[in-house]
Amino acid sequence: MPSRLIIFLCFSSLLFLTPSHAASSDDNDEFLSFLEDYEDSDEPDTPNHEDPPEVSSPPFDRAQEAEDINIDDENVVALTDSNINDFLEDNKYVMLEFYTPWNGYCKALAPEYADAATELKTENVVLAKINAAKEVEAADSYDVRSFPTIFFFVNSDPELYKGRRTKNAIVSWIKKKIGSGVYNITTTEDAERVLTSEDKVVLAYLDSLVGSVTKQLAAVSKLENDVNFYQTTDPNVAKLFNIEENAKRPALVMLKKEPEKVVHYDGKFKKSSIAKFVSASKLPLVTTFTKETAPLIFASPIKKHILLFASENDTEKLFPTFQDAAKLFKGKLNFVFVKTNDEEVGRPVSDYFGVTGDGPQVIGYIEEDNRKKFRFNEDITLEKIKAFNEDFLEDKLKPFYKSDPIPETNDADVKIVVGNNFDEIILNESKDVFLEIYAPWCRQCQALEPMINKLAHHLHGVESLVIAKMEGTSNEHPRAKFIGFPSLQFFPAGNKSIDPILVDTEPTLVSLYKFIKKNAAIPFKIERPASSKVGVKRENGNARDEL
Repeated sequence: MPSRLIIFLCFSSLLFLTPSHAASSDDNDEFLSFLEDYEDSDEPDTPNHEDPPEVSSPPFDRAQEAEDINIDDENVVALTDSNINDFLEDNKYVMLEFYTPWNGYCKALAPEYADAATELKTENVVLAKINAAKEVEAADSYDVRSFPTIFFFVNSDPELYKGRRTKNAIVSWIKKKIGSGVYNITTTEDAERVLTSEDKVVLAYLDSLVGSVTKQLAAVSKLENDVNFYQTTDPNVAKLFNIEENAKRPALVMLKKEPEKVVHYDGKFKKSSIAKFVSASKLPLVTTFTKETAPLIFASPIKKHILLFASENDTEKLFPTFQDAAKLFKGKLNFVFVKTNDEEVGRPVSDYFGVTGDGPQVIGYIEEDNRKKFRFNEDITLEKIKAFNEDFLEDKLKPFYKSDPIPETNDADVKIVVGNNFDEIILNESKDVFLEIYAPWCRQCQALEPMINKLAHHLHGVESLVIAKMEGTSNEHPRAKFIGFPSLQFFPAGNKSIDPILVDTEPTLVSLYKFIKKNAAIPFKIERPASSKVGVKRENGNARDEL
């Protein structure tokens, strides 16, 4: 109530003290003209702000230095900005890779991609590539932001490929897209070949190789990038796949080269039910987090995960306990092992989840519901993990959020926000708050920083207004919601219980000032500095106002 009274009094005083609307508009135009002049200046270069962190240049800055990937890929078509559209119109099936020559993942994909192109020639499928460092227009038109990015086009209609980057995975995925997706096994020799060569398969034991059941199975197969689907009517084939010859048909089984080798399906033969079974069963009891398995983990219909963070030295002692826990919660939770001593994958994943120190840690993670995390603080035993998992499933646990240390001093124009002082600064009901959520490696954030500094320097005398920034990769808060960087948000005073207003204006000093002025719950007015004030800068003999 007091804060609402203060806001009401501010509005009331503004009505009595502000000149007529026309005069105010004229003053505002003159003031904004001054701001535009100031926007073009190099000030403020003040000691109040930290120097931007040194971040290595992104790949595009080295485009002219890198040679193209040198590999025999005569069956891969190289496209450009000028011919990509015509090529897609002329070819029904096209897989297109956006790549950069220096990217390690692109280099690793190149031989696999070339082999896939050779094998798919007879299927009337063309594999193409485009150098995104040179053909920028095409990359922008498909919103390419990471490499490699791969699309599959059918009659120029793109679908993002999210499967494994191997020849076999690409070939299998495309064949499913252009064919039935289900292969017949009619002999035991064929069955033995499949079981020997493939890591993960689904087999249906049917009365007939055509009909509604086959159609349901084919529809599911097109949803799965890394599992091949087969069907048979031969009881000897079914037996090789661990289906009893007198089993009631239709019967379905998944076979994997893992500790959990056989998973039988006992549901109805409907597309949605089979799809859920396959998606949940294709993962091992415990999945090791790698570049290849990450898409599979997060594509699972199970959105609650239990992650064990440990070095390889701790694996032998902890993994059996973790695997036993996974058996108890199969179909309810995904169990994931992250190798903390893996610098390329394990370390970044550990940083994302706020895992520090050398000891093993277990964390519960909800992929949905704002990506909440829950820390397990007990000794890793089967009984204690079981209790933790039960509470996790019943939503009885309290989430934790990452936070950098609260700054000892925070008196610069741009206030530093971390997870643990978010409530104090951002959710302060007596303040209007403009917040930038950024990442240190984000080039757009770096480009925006001088503008934010100028804005804060110019508005530092407005007591009811806070300009703040938060490093979004190392700090979290349930109210700090964002999709990418930078994220500009405005929290009006007296109304912090609702979601913030997303800043949707162009990032110029004038536009940002207008946005804040329009959305501030507590009105404010600042005067244009007098030209006689210290800070007048002269250029070519003409005086120029500076803040």
